[in-house]
Amino acid sequence: MSKGVVLITGGAGYIGSHSVLTFREAGHEIVVLDDLSTGRRSALPAGIPLIEGDAGDQTLVGGVIRERGVCAVVHLAGSIIAPESVSDPLKYYQNNTAVSRNLIQACVDNGVPNFIFSSTAAVYGMPDKVPVAETGPTDPINPYGSSKLMTEWILRDTAAAHDFSYAALRYFNVAGADPQGRVGQSTPNATHLLKIACQVALGRRPELEIYGDDYDTRDGTGIRDYIHVTDLAEAHLKTFEHLRAHRENMILNCGYGHGATVREIVETVKRVSKVDFPVRVGPRRAGDTPILVADNKLIRKTLGWQPRFDDTEFIVRTALDWEQRLAEAIA
Repeated sequence: MSKGVVLITGGAGYIGSHSVLTFREAGHEIVVLDDLSTGRRSALPAGIPLIEGDAGDQTLVGGVIRERGVCAVVHLAGSIIAPESVSDPLKYYQNNTAVSRNLIQACVDNGVPNFIFSSTAAVYGMPDKVPVAETGPTDPINPYGSSKLMTEWILRDTAAAHDFSYAALRYFNVAGADPQGRVGQSTPNATHLLKIACQVALGRRPELEIYGDDYDTRDGTGIRDYIHVTDLAEAHLKTFEHLRAHRENMILNCGYGHGATVREIVETVKRVSKVDFPVRVGPRRAGDTPILVADNKLIRKTLGWQPRFDDTEFIVRTALDWEQRLAEAIA
């Protein structure tokens, strides 16, 4: 059992619920803070305390830290849809930057020394070199990436001024579901390609739209580095344990180091589901970049992180199984 409690914001959401399982299985005591705007209470195992509220509420967070004996915060709450950030930038600067700033303030004020932040590969914008390393230039092309990068800067400056250590994990494309079928991507109207493709395969949506097939890639569609959500949850756990032991600030890519095109993902879903569903090609979306693939050498070296589910077909199978569970629950 860990010494101190880990506070996971957004712990009832997609990535959060998988992280809760991983931390609990490793013997750590957890408390979840979630406003349930996209998370679900049912995503949490029995016995995990849930506090319903805003991660940016310093009074609330400060009380939780003191009353629960919080030793670290894993900050997963935020907004994540790049095209939406273009049309509603203020929402993203509020949810991703302003809320994070207040949460960090509460940690400093109440002596929490360790902070793990869910950042994004969107901070790189349209990298000249792929795979992109953590030392690559940051030049976001949408407010989603900018709002996350601003929080990285806040963390950097806070760590320089206070007894405070942080890790910013730059996620690539998180996909799949818990291999044991306990949790998965349950957000209504989610925009994740794999979730939508699985819903179309199961007859929950009429067709799948591909956003642009004229990129300079092997089949014209965008390339992304898809990382299984359970491997990402284990990266959170290893980051926490390393941060607590070494108190060194880190920025780490979370990806597999290779990418799949949109069409390759779609074809895998068709093969696994055995359904040849309709696909329509639409225009490119605002804020999308052609290729994003991680250079993951640093996370492997620093944490000894070894992904267990680096297999596109396995990722698709877990996502499809979860969508089937959701469909049966609705029926």
